[in-house]
Amino acid sequence: MHSLMPIFFGPEINLQMLLLFTRMSWRKIVELWRLILEKEYACRCRTWDRLAFDSFAEAIKLDPQNACALTHCGILYKDEGCLLEAAESYHKALKADLSYKPASECLAIVLTDLGTSLKLSGNTQEGIQKYYEALKVEPHYAPAYYNLGVVYSEMMQYDTALSCYEKAAIERPMYAEAYCNMGVIYKNRGDLESAIACYERCLAVSPNFEIAKNNMAIALTDLGTKVKLEGDISQGVAYYKKALYYNWHYADAMYNLGVAYGEMLKFEMAIVFYELAFNFNPHCAEACNNLGVIYKDRDNLDKAVECYQLALSIKPNFSQSLNNLGVVYTVQGKMDAAASMIEKAIIANPTYAEAYNNLGVLYRDAGNISMAISAYEQCLEIDPDSRNAGQNRLLAMNYINEGHDDKLFEAHRDWGRRFMRLYPQYTSWDNPKAPDRPIVIGYVSPDYFTHSVSYFIEAPLVYHEYANYKVVVYSAVVKPDAKTNRFREKVLKKGGIWRDIYGIDEKKVAIMVREDKVDILVELTGHTANNKLGMMACRPAPVQVTWIGYPNTTGLPTIDYRITDSFTDPPDTKQKHVEELIRLPECFLCYIPSPEAGPVAPTPALSNGFITFGSFNNLAKVLVNFVIRQLSILEKLSDCFYILSFSLFISPPQITPKVLQVWARILCAVPNSRLVVKCKPFCCDSVRQRFLTMLEQLGLEPLRVDLLPLILLNHDHMQAYSLMDISLDTFPYAGTTTTCESLYMGVPCVTMAGAVHAHNVGVSLLSNVGLGHLVAKNEEEYVQLALQLASDIAALSKLRMSLRDLMSKSPVCDGPNFTLGLETTYRNIWHRYCKGDVPSLRRIESLQQQGIPKEVPIKNTDSTRIPSSKDGSPESIKANGFSAVPLLKADHSCGENGSPINDTINSGKMS
Repeated sequence: MHSLMPIFFGPEINLQMLLLFTRMSWRKIVELWRLILEKEYACRCRTWDRLAFDSFAEAIKLDPQNACALTHCGILYKDEGCLLEAAESYHKALKADLSYKPASECLAIVLTDLGTSLKLSGNTQEGIQKYYEALKVEPHYAPAYYNLGVVYSEMMQYDTALSCYEKAAIERPMYAEAYCNMGVIYKNRGDLESAIACYERCLAVSPNFEIAKNNMAIALTDLGTKVKLEGDISQGVAYYKKALYYNWHYADAMYNLGVAYGEMLKFEMAIVFYELAFNFNPHCAEACNNLGVIYKDRDNLDKAVECYQLALSIKPNFSQSLNNLGVVYTVQGKMDAAASMIEKAIIANPTYAEAYNNLGVLYRDAGNISMAISAYEQCLEIDPDSRNAGQNRLLAMNYINEGHDDKLFEAHRDWGRRFMRLYPQYTSWDNPKAPDRPIVIGYVSPDYFTHSVSYFIEAPLVYHEYANYKVVVYSAVVKPDAKTNRFREKVLKKGGIWRDIYGIDEKKVAIMVREDKVDILVELTGHTANNKLGMMACRPAPVQVTWIGYPNTTGLPTIDYRITDSFTDPPDTKQKHVEELIRLPECFLCYIPSPEAGPVAPTPALSNGFITFGSFNNLAKVLVNFVIRQLSILEKLSDCFYILSFSLFISPPQITPKVLQVWARILCAVPNSRLVVKCKPFCCDSVRQRFLTMLEQLGLEPLRVDLLPLILLNHDHMQAYSLMDISLDTFPYAGTTTTCESLYMGVPCVTMAGAVHAHNVGVSLLSNVGLGHLVAKNEEEYVQLALQLASDIAALSKLRMSLRDLMSKSPVCDGPNFTLGLETTYRNIWHRYCKGDVPSLRRIESLQQQGIPKEVPIKNTDSTRIPSSKDGSPESIKANGFSAVPLLKADHSCGENGSPINDTINSGKMS
């Protein structure tokens, strides 16, 4: 044992210490003392090592075969970093005494360190050779196996690496790093269960190993996403939460919990975890984006915009947030701002299919149907299986269909055949074929809220004889409101069943329909937003029907019938349908007015002294036949840096919409008359200005035109009809809800008959109300009917004050009688089914005989889209969010076990 030697300070140190003592700087005194001691200790260690080395060297001179002395010399060489000299000394020791265990153990350590040094300098193969030399000397030396595992992992020879790690763990069962790196390999292979087992073994022997804990959190998060995508969302949530147990600030697990809770419709929880994810990872633009989606769906548009803008401040070219911001602006009617955002989304990602779909919706809202269709087709070119774009394209084609050919029918038919192959079809049912037994009617729709379809579905829900026609409602409403609750209460009170199916996979809804023993399933949406045609494609009910929500065939071979009437689809119609048409005795619609409508106001012409014409239809109906020059973002896809400065209307002055031409003729023929038009895009100044410019080119002064934006409150919307004396229907695509509202508020409507169903809805409504004389056969007659109404203000006033009563007593508003006719129709088609007459079965058998395959491996993308809410017009804007893909993070592998980390054998005292 060495005695303590006195420490002598230099004059500078003594002076500094004295100065610190006089200033009472005790902390600095202690720090200076620590530095002095460290320096003194290092000097003494070097001195002692030198003395030890000299002593061992003297011993070797006296006895060159002294294995112990040779080994200790090797230890001293290693401590000085002289690995080659150390290895040579250990070799000499083993040559002197091959059985001397300390020498072999120390040689294995040095050879392993030499191998790591060679590998780090780029000599990988030489490094591997040194590791194997170490194992030859000491076959049970675990770090050599471990470092071989590291090298083979880097060389992507993962099977060999696993074998080496496993041998390391066998030789040293407490080898945490080996277990950790085995977990990394299994995780990267996708074998998450094995990876987690390895991390568990690692943490069992080293509970505070941070790298392993982080990797465990990553693996559990990935496993959570895996099981969630397989359908077990609750287990996915459990894995995400378990990940946070191992790494409580792991933002990816929080983010994915937000995704899961969003899919479970637990939006409060989703918000919490998205905000936590952003708190722990301020660069997580995805969390901000998904928060924006939730706030938008809750109608908190300002907050949604704030979230999207925050996401874009993190990732300026984040195409999803650019797109979603465009969606919000579209909902708000800010068409220019929406166009700018969607344009930027496409520049950022030219293959972003959904952005083209939303661009199509934007064009459609602005009245550019041809451009809308082009945008949808561009989306389909990128993603042929886009359900949104495929159905939006079909809907848009209705606006420009003149009914002169079968192109629109063929588009629907081809879509239906393709779409049907995505779903398995049921071919047998347990429903008893008793013709006159009570039957179960299922109604499926996302529109059981204050929406246009809701005014026409209320009568059956209220007036069905539930004893013989039991009602089961399948509600896919995104945001229920007071009307939703009122419908639910009425159905349940009458003994029906109400099932909320929003967010449930369509195949699962089909199973629910079968379990409910539905006999006749009626879908009310067609190709408009949030439809459940996927469920109808499964054919869960023996008889399937489409009605109300869409003015054309669905194209689905699995739907048997389409409900209509003899006015909209005359018996001699040339329009083709995939479904068989069944005609109700009078009108195919029954309108239940809003209790918020308020009283009928006097004819404004009495006080104004002039006639006001008006239309509250959307621009897509007003601006049909609007031909535009095909210069747009769509032409510039191949060179995304040349996308145009967006313009909603690009038209030579001489080419104008046919509807506006006719309306301008009417107003020019009636002195001092005015036009009031209301629709959402008129929030946008450029849309308003272009619309006014077009009318001015047709001879109508802008000062005679009032353009109103969307009116949110239903009462205020209905009272806006008090501004007009005469309602002008659109053509060829006629209005439906707007026509009913107009008539109920006392405003007579002029409509024009056409070749197909969409053209003739106004014909049916007016004829059944008793105003068939206001149905024109052509444009000239349309103008004359409007002028005739405007010529007699007294008669117009008299008609206005009697029109509500006339309508209320007509078949259009006679709920009980309408429902009786509907029930008779249901009974007739049920009788046909009981006799084996099933149109859809015949259709499917015919397709199979034509050699059309039953199943084609096409992906179904509907379940990964989050739809925007609707504002009354059928559309399908989709806001990408709630992505099921977690943020990608690299696993943290443990580093090589070279000399800085190596757990080496204690080389202190030797025997």
